[in-house]
Amino acid sequence: MKFQLDPSTAQTISGYGPGWISMGAEKITRSVIIGSGGLRQEWPCARFEDLRPEHFAQLAALDAQIILFGSGARTRFPPAAWLAPLIARRLSLESMDTRAACRTYNILAGEGREVAAALLLEA
Repeated sequence: MKFQLDPSTAQTISGYGPGWISMGAEKITRSVIIGSGGLRQEWPCARFEDLRPEHFAQLAALDAQIILFGSGARTRFPPAAWLAPLIARRLSLESMDTRAACRTYNILAGEGREVAAALLLEA
């Protein structure tokens, strides 16, 4: 029986604060979509109020088992109608504040799960 965890090769978040996250030595200050398999792409929205249905359609195209939505400094939920592309693919979106999304992402990525996080980094 093995009691030692295998080291994870997943991309993880090494730090976070108001308006930023870090991945390794790199500090990211714009909203971003990341995935445990190495995905990293800009998410073109600076504030929750900037979000539109197409932002969530972009998430529906991801190859992930779990999608986390870090909604900024506090937990906020997108309108249900915007989630239609995710529902059509039988994907759920877990909404939480960005700090909680960072922690949850790291845990799931460390478990070897196919997870993606859309992180709203409001300044």
